Amino acid sequence: MKIEDLPLPEGVKAVISSSDISSLYPPQEDAIKAGALDGENLVLASPTASGKTLIAELCAMKHILEGGGKVLYLTPLRALTSEKYEDFKKYTAVRKGDGQRIQVAISTGDYDGSDPWLGKYDVIITTNEKCDSLLRHRPNWIRDVTLLVADEVHTLLDRDRGPTLEVTLTRLRETNPQAQILALSATIKNADEIADWLGATSITTDWRPVKLVEGVYLDGECQFNSGDAIRVRDENGNPAINFALHTLRSGGQALIFANTRRRAVAYAKRAGNAVKKILSKPESRTLKTIADQLSRTGERTRLSDLLANLVEQGVAFHHAGLAASHRKIVEDSFRRGRLKIVSATPTLASGVNLPARTVIVSDTRRYNPGYGLYDISVLEYKQMAGRAGRPRYDKIGEAVLISRTEDEQDYLMERYVFSEPERIWSKLAVEKTLRSHVLATVASGFTHTEEGLLDFFRKTFYAQQFDSDPIDELVSTVLEYLFVEGMLTVDGRHLEATRFGRRVSELYIDPVSGVIIRDGLENRPRHITDVSLLQLVCHTPDVVPKYYPRRREIEGLNAFVELHSDEFFFPTPGDDDFVEFESFLGEVKCVCVLDAWIQEVSEEGLIERFSVQPGDLFRLIRSVDWLLHATRDLTRLFGHKDLLQRLSALQLRVKSGIKENLVPLVALEGVGRVRGRILFNAGLRTLDDLKKASLTQLTTLPLIGPQVARRIKEQVGGFIKTEELDAFRQGEEWQQKVLSDFEGG
Repeated sequence: MKIEDLPLPEGVKAVISSSDISSLYPPQEDAIKAGALDGENLVLASPTASGKTLIAELCAMKHILEGGGKVLYLTPLRALTSEKYEDFKKYTAVRKGDGQRIQVAISTGDYDGSDPWLGKYDVIITTNEKCDSLLRHRPNWIRDVTLLVADEVHTLLDRDRGPTLEVTLTRLRETNPQAQILALSATIKNADEIADWLGATSITTDWRPVKLVEGVYLDGECQFNSGDAIRVRDENGNPAINFALHTLRSGGQALIFANTRRRAVAYAKRAGNAVKKILSKPESRTLKTIADQLSRTGERTRLSDLLANLVEQGVAFHHAGLAASHRKIVEDSFRRGRLKIVSATPTLASGVNLPARTVIVSDTRRYNPGYGLYDISVLEYKQMAGRAGRPRYDKIGEAVLISRTEDEQDYLMERYVFSEPERIWSKLAVEKTLRSHVLATVASGFTHTEEGLLDFFRKTFYAQQFDSDPIDELVSTVLEYLFVEGMLTVDGRHLEATRFGRRVSELYIDPVSGVIIRDGLENRPRHITDVSLLQLVCHTPDVVPKYYPRRREIEGLNAFVELHSDEFFFPTPGDDDFVEFESFLGEVKCVCVLDAWIQEVSEEGLIERFSVQPGDLFRLIRSVDWLLHATRDLTRLFGHKDLLQRLSALQLRVKSGIKENLVPLVALEGVGRVRGRILFNAGLRTLDDLKKASLTQLTTLPLIGPQVARRIKEQVGGFIKTEELDAFRQGEEWQQKVLSDFEGG
């Protein structure tokens, strides 16, 4: 089926053709024949790179251009949301019937608002959690959605993210019963069951644009499920790297999946020594440029220095501890063929699209705190294996497991290569998970009675798979908890959220977090410091990531507790309960990290003292920033107004990593942690100092260019001489001309 024959506007066909796509892949053709462009609900399960996103794009254009509708596209991860946003941006060149161009928006942040600005966009791409938070605020534009796309729908199986997706889809189906639903995934064994739940047709196919072979490697030989076998020479002493080098010598790229960050780094180090020997001079020059870009991006640490050094050798590591900007440079460089080998933790398999000729799974065992080592699921393996084979570059993709013995080789073949992925099971029926969703269903006005609440949860995927009695019982238990804690009131059959319950739901925090914050404020210590407030929010279940104290840190953490115990909202538990005490020390470690951060300890210093890497620090800052915002809101609600100013200042300090004396400066747009300290050390310590400073004086300081200087002056006011402003404008125009000339060739 050719693109030109599809019942779509010519402008859409032109955009697709410009991407060198002239005809549909078989799974895409199956989706069209099943009614994708006629508004039929579909569950499309087909391998990675088989073109699922294009079907979503075609349906989206049909809804917008011919039906005047709106499209809501859901993904489980921020990185994937950004990737899909880039996919859809190409359609902004297409005009609608009113002459306006199609508008595409991305929304992943602030969970406390209805974001009315999204109403003017035609395509809204967001994470499942952000969509859930939007639904709690009942934005008017939601009812205009006529197409709902749920990407990576197998996320339903994830115990953390799955319930949010499940409840969000259930709620959207209630709100927009006429909307078309497209559920997409690479690996679903029970697609028919999900389709029944969504009132959809299921399309399942194994077709791939690049043939995939899977095998197990042992002692220099890999046996594939196709019956073929290949010998690989020992160049490195490490089986995974040997196979990766074998791929490189035939013109391919390799992804190595390691089960820990440390091993991912170790693989990259070991591979770098071998890869740099086979790089051409032009390749080395290009890699040097990429390494320099990486060194200039973000704060410099030993981790970023190591990564930049390895990038120069044609390899890299990729894990959640890296800064997001560094991960993106690695991903972009690998896509363009600059990097030859990337070793990564499995998080990459569920994130951005990053195909390689060969995918090597070095270990199928994972460590889970509290549970020890366990075998990964077949689904997780298939997700990794699905990355093998680059469309338009490779005729075949190879997924290879590494074994150490013949027995293990047989086990891996049977357990992973010749097995199908597990069924998708709902993870909704857990009290901890249900608390937030039950409260949200009442607080947002979706239901007003216990009968209506139970009826809503009987429409979930869990109720599709199991009897409704267990979910009914859990919902009733949660209702009792919310009533006792003052989040809901009951008047006969009528349920209603209190102001407390409504704000907790709108703030998108766990009801238990709301209770902890409320009770902490009511029973607060006499002497409240920043450490006090940090301990308060770190005591909640919403803090991410959770830290586990290392043995060498215990003495220092105990000393910190002894020093600050009179400031803590929550006392030290007895050391007779080891699990509770270890959890407490984990909270204290979070407080210590944050306290060091707001004392302007560098990222390198945090790695040295706490082994906290930039990516983990960013996630901790993001969650604590939000919890401080929620605490400030609840503080106002419960009348503790004396804490508002301190909380506002602390929130800014956590967000920016600054001491208290930088708060006025960093409150300015464009002035962050580093620039704020530069200004302060130069004697420009107040807004009045900046008001009196000249543009020339500002631009003599490091990292304060003409544009930043002007932005500062515009915010603080003050007199600027006309001749000085004219000179700066001329300088900016000259810089812009040089930049344009450079970019033009």
